[in-house]
Amino acid sequence: MTDEAGRAAHAAPVRLGAAPTIRVANKALIIRDGRLLVTVNSGDFPTFYLCPGGGQDHGEDAHAGLRRECREEIGCDVVVGELAFLRDYIGADHEFAEHDGWFHQREAFFFCDLAPGAEPRFDGVGDLHQTGIAWVALDGLDREPLWPKAVAHWLTTPQGDRPRYLGNVN
Repeated sequence: MTDEAGRAAHAAPVRLGAAPTIRVANKALIIRDGRLLVTVNSGDFPTFYLCPGGGQDHGEDAHAGLRRECREEIGCDVVVGELAFLRDYIGADHEFAEHDGWFHQREAFFFCDLAPGAEPRFDGVGDLHQTGIAWVALDGLDREPLWPKAVAHWLTTPQGDRPRYLGNVN
């Protein structure tokens, strides 16, 4: 097998007719009283948690997109703060490759606060598999079904030792 054929055989599957793209998404790290606010996601699979946020629309800056996504998923406004870290998710390299091996997403995680007077709520509208929201204790976060798992490790690492780019992690 030639080198080129070998690389092609190991390349991530691509959806027919779809141009290869990198999806840009932004996520909120909202921490209150030692707990992280997450969305709860359920279906024909084990329940898992995600930080609120999602895809950035064309013509929308990262902060505006994150505020919009938070209104949709946690039912309230947030104040977007400093960039915490970036990560890539290249589906072909992780445990869900069979289902999303074609998918590549770059995520920016920002520290956020709830807007003054805002209290999160789930009104049944969020993402496709979202079934609620929850506050999860930072102590023991590594034992929770939080994706990406790297978030739990990052949040429990001393602040001065936290990297700004986590790489291709899940």
